[in-house]
Amino acid sequence: MRIQAIVSGVVFSSILLAGCNGNEIEEHIQVIESEQGAVENEQGNLLSEVKDKIIASITEQTAIEADAIAIMLGGGAGKIDVSVGFPKDVKVDDRLIQHIVEDSIKKVAETENIIISEEDISIKIEEY
Repeated sequence: MRIQAIVSGVVFSSILLAGCNGNEIEEHIQVIESEQGAVENEQGNLLSEVKDKIIASITEQTAIEADAIAIMLGGGAGKIDVSVGFPKDVKVDDRLIQHIVEDSIKKVAETENIIISEEDISIKIEEY
């Protein structure tokens, strides 16, 4: 999450340090773009892992089937936004779901050595 800020700083610094040589700038930009692509891929993998953990935890701790759960995840700048949806006919304890989502995010972050505070997690529970 903070990696994007670091990558942006590296891009800016690289452009300043490269001077007027267009070839060097182009080479630096290509390297930075490949690094940024790796960061985005890492974030995508992390969000996918969080999604899988949330679904597994909800199905383990409730009577809700996995195919009835709709999850959307997003994030950036050290924040994670989670939207969890359930069919209207499914009874859901919002506090339990919120607790499951927070625990799932913390467990994945812990295994990936990432620090995420509760203030950086936004959870929305919806019916569809």
